[in-house]
Amino acid sequence: MMEHKLLTLESSAVKFAEDGAGYTFTGYASVFNGIDSYGDMIAPGAYRKTLKNRERPVQMRWNHFGPVIGKWTLLREDEKGLYVEGELTPGHSVAEDARAVLKHGAVSGLSIGYRVIASQQREGHTLLKEIDLFEISVVEEPADNAARIGEIKAAVEAATSWKEIEAVLRDEGRFSWEAAKALVSRCKSLALRDEAETRASKDAAARLHALINRI
Repeated sequence: MMEHKLLTLESSAVKFAEDGAGYTFTGYASVFNGIDSYGDMIAPGAYRKTLKNRERPVQMRWNHFGPVIGKWTLLREDEKGLYVEGELTPGHSVAEDARAVLKHGAVSGLSIGYRVIASQQREGHTLLKEIDLFEISVVEEPADNAARIGEIKAAVEAATSWKEIEAVLRDEGRFSWEAAKALVSRCKSLALRDEAETRASKDAAARLHALINRI
């Protein structure tokens, strides 16, 4: 399962290059040796393998689930953390918006999409020793992403129909109409399959019970 971890704009130390166009920038997508709001600490070297053994590039996205808005031209670990250099795609409508709000300081910062490969529980925190990096997004979400997820979960639990769940995914989860509809359709399909499998299991159990009673 992919997890997300946000680094605020101030902590990211994002700076735009003074090249006239203003589409290239540098900063940090992650920092080492500090306990974040999730109770995690990232160890130096956590990104070493994922950066070395990549088959696909780390994507630059808008809000994790949005479009690709540029490319990361350099990713490396230094003594502070995961240093990045990126270039927003000129002429891309969402990239232009991202450029504007980044330069204005109006967004939250950078956030990684990742999977933990190795970790160690310590007193008061979890040490993340190896991370599989999927993407790095420019995000406008609040720093406490867990609160955001809680809001969406509560809204879904309050829904009384598949249509209402589609609306929650669109409005609260910020899925497109097509993505929300496809996700709900898949959930319906899996629910029907599970129901059919449950009925088949019950029927098989009943037949077995009847057979045993004849013995």
